[in-house]
Amino acid sequence: MTASVDLAAFAEDLRVEVNQRLSAEPEMMVGDMFVRVVAERLIADGSLEDIDVCYLRQQGRPALEVSGYNISSDGTILDLVTRETEKSGGTISKARVTALFRRATAFAEACHEGLHKLKEESAPVYDMAQRIHAEWTELRKIRVFLLTDGRATRDRIEDSTVVGLPVSYQVWDIARLHRLASSGQAQEEIVINLEDMGHSIPVLESPEQSDGYRCLLAVIPGQLLADLYEQHHGRILQRNVRAYLQARGKVNRDIHATIRDHPGRFLAYNNGISATATDVGTYTREGTVILQRLHDLQIVNGGQTTASLHHASTNHSLNGVYVMAKITVVPKDTLKDLVPRISRYANSQNAIRPADFEANGQFHIGLEQVSRTAWAPAQGNSSRETRWYYERVRGQYQVERSRQPTAARRRRFEAECPPQQRFSKTDAAKYEMAYLMRPHTVSLGAEKCFQEWTIECKLEEKDSPSVAYFRHLVAKGILFQGIRTRVLRLRLGGYPGQTAAYVMALVVERLGGDLNLDLVWRLQQVPEQLDAVVPHVTQVVREVIINPPGSANVTEWCKKEDCWNRVRRVDWSPPADLLMIGRSTG
Repeated sequence: MTASVDLAAFAEDLRVEVNQRLSAEPEMMVGDMFVRVVAERLIADGSLEDIDVCYLRQQGRPALEVSGYNISSDGTILDLVTRETEKSGGTISKARVTALFRRATAFAEACHEGLHKLKEESAPVYDMAQRIHAEWTELRKIRVFLLTDGRATRDRIEDSTVVGLPVSYQVWDIARLHRLASSGQAQEEIVINLEDMGHSIPVLESPEQSDGYRCLLAVIPGQLLADLYEQHHGRILQRNVRAYLQARGKVNRDIHATIRDHPGRFLAYNNGISATATDVGTYTREGTVILQRLHDLQIVNGGQTTASLHHASTNHSLNGVYVMAKITVVPKDTLKDLVPRISRYANSQNAIRPADFEANGQFHIGLEQVSRTAWAPAQGNSSRETRWYYERVRGQYQVERSRQPTAARRRRFEAECPPQQRFSKTDAAKYEMAYLMRPHTVSLGAEKCFQEWTIECKLEEKDSPSVAYFRHLVAKGILFQGIRTRVLRLRLGGYPGQTAAYVMALVVERLGGDLNLDLVWRLQQVPEQLDAVVPHVTQVVREVIINPPGSANVTEWCKKEDCWNRVRRVDWSPPADLLMIGRSTG
């Protein structure tokens, strides 16, 4: 009984969060917002690398339906997302699950056959289908995710193939999402049984150290690392400090060359990997300790080695390729403190700047603290001041709301911290980078934009921000969201986020790189002078961004600095009344 009550409460909290997010972006469909909210959890979990929410439903034989997609950073994996919403914990039949997966795989096959040719070129659906078609020859695997607030009676689907590519299926129903949310850790635990994978790994084991951890040293087959990456992809690199650079960098080219020409020398040439685990299973055989099982394996240094081995295995045999490995077994209660330090101090093959590490330091903690004490001016005839709630950790807002002991206290919390005034780390990155005239960075997507903001602004080196900084950050958010809302009202079609980023960047650029952010903070809205020019600026911006050179993909075009350089050359000058608010006073 308690489990079903907890599940019902979780489903209700999820519904409330989706509706709260819709209040800030009312133009989105409920299903699309559900996909975005759930996908954020899976991205944090490492099950998804990223997601572009884009809904298509097409009747016919076969029927097509998909809610979003992503192509992995190394170009080898296509992730497709489909959805079943508004079930509120109700049952989803096996037949319905099968049908949704069948429609998604039919969509993939249609993309391979040229579905984009039948779509309007200015529509996001065209971009999605065209990019999948263009990248198909590099793909090695398709993963299809069903996201639902219902309870699926079928959670295991046999793998299949689409146009020769292997396809795997994952059901993320309300029960599994609840387990993820209540597990007390960032991601579902990965348990790897090495002997089931055909490997018997001898190890040297250290005594337990004063902090409760111990280390294992091993020489492991390169094929094992490639297989682990194939199965778990980014999840085993969640705590790694850098993204895989494919074979473009010199180090990765050397890795490929060694595998190709001198596989037996790989162990000598390569620095190996550093990994962590929360638990291991070992046994002794003829006096030798054998590693049998790994819990929550994370490669904290050596991600490029791992991904390069996987990439190379598509063209070369990994027979004779071995890698040194140090595996630190870290108790769960010290995981968050110890693992980042292991990442920082582990030997590296490519130079790492301090800001390459996950930004969870003093800057973000300080920003959170300021947000809990800074009150925004009351608006209109109201005498009630409100706060802008910085959600440093995903789900903080909903947790704090749920902790209010009575319905009256929950209403008071929502009045003081309105849902539409909640913003996350990735939102903050988007506002900052748009204001810094980097709309092409904003167009990379939430996660990549956040990484670029961390590096560009050296957040790891910054102390706690001031109240003035927080007010200006919120003002940038007000500008971005206000411009985006105005763009949507023009009903010009897709790409509202990219359009808003480019419009904001162009306005800031034409005002000399600054706006009176103190004025925006006081008004708590876009100044009339700026709001009045948005329709015209939108028209001139969209003329550039939806007409990429050579009929390229619009979404990919918006990610390029060349697109921003083209926008900067458009013929538009701010009117005099807008120029008057073109300077901050603080």
